[in-house]
Amino acid sequence: MTELGLVASQLFNGISLGSILLLAALGLALSFGLMNVINMAHGELLMMGGYLAYLAYRMPVGPWRLPLALLLAAAGAALFGALLELTVVRRLYGRPLDTLLATWGVSLLMQQGARSLFGPVGVEVTAPDWLAGAIPLRSIGLPGVELPLVRLFIIAVAGVVLAGLALVLTRSRWGRLVRAVQEDRDMAEALGINSRRVDLVIFMIGTGVAGLAGAALALIAPVTPTVGQSYIVYAFLVVIVGGLGSLTGTAAAALAVGLLSAWLQVFTSVSLADVLLLVVVMAFIQVRPRGIVTRLSRALEEA
Repeated sequence: MTELGLVASQLFNGISLGSILLLAALGLALSFGLMNVINMAHGELLMMGGYLAYLAYRMPVGPWRLPLALLLAAAGAALFGALLELTVVRRLYGRPLDTLLATWGVSLLMQQGARSLFGPVGVEVTAPDWLAGAIPLRSIGLPGVELPLVRLFIIAVAGVVLAGLALVLTRSRWGRLVRAVQEDRDMAEALGINSRRVDLVIFMIGTGVAGLAGAALALIAPVTPTVGQSYIVYAFLVVIVGGLGSLTGTAAAALAVGLLSAWLQVFTSVSLADVLLLVVVMAFIQVRPRGIVTRLSRALEEA
């Protein structure tokens, strides 16, 4: 492979990783930016989405397995997120440490539940035949470089989800309610907005996107009870670097983290690349402690 081919290959790998991190981090960005809640079980909701996709693929629905898997993963994680918000998170608003510990306990229970139901060994989801190939770039002067169709599909899913959320939050009445609660919860409630209902819906959307991320990830990697832990740290890094509650910042940070991680792994080992990535993020936070995009939010100012 030529040097130009290596550059193109790592660029694609970085974008592919960034798309998965974007799906994993969007829910965290929404819930923390609006509710000031650190959900340590977010990674396990990604894991749940992967297992739901695995179950959907075992159903005799023919060519509809992939759409069913994505829908079931998103809907199942969203419903579980609603249950989590109503029974645990809602009772701990204003107590971030208690919320962190409670959701961490939920994550441990979910991991053990997954081990009991599916075993400690990972399960695999086979991508449909139309996603099994790759697009070679030999014709444009990049011999040896191929773009797997399944990863292109995941990038497309991430783009559609990001565009859909941006459209809802910026162009709809519901989006205006969300922005009002995010910027000044007390004033929004004084104007008659049911902030608890807004919290519930946003939490459901965030967990649903996490489930969708798990279903997408299942197409390229085995689903294990601890798969969520492999991505939750990166997701938190993306949220911190992007700016709490900002879709634009989250997207930019996911792309930056994905590209940086892919390039660091070219020159060093995976573990050392993770350490260097943390060093870069810490240095960035010293320069821009509020992230790439700063949003005004009284809830965050009071946190």
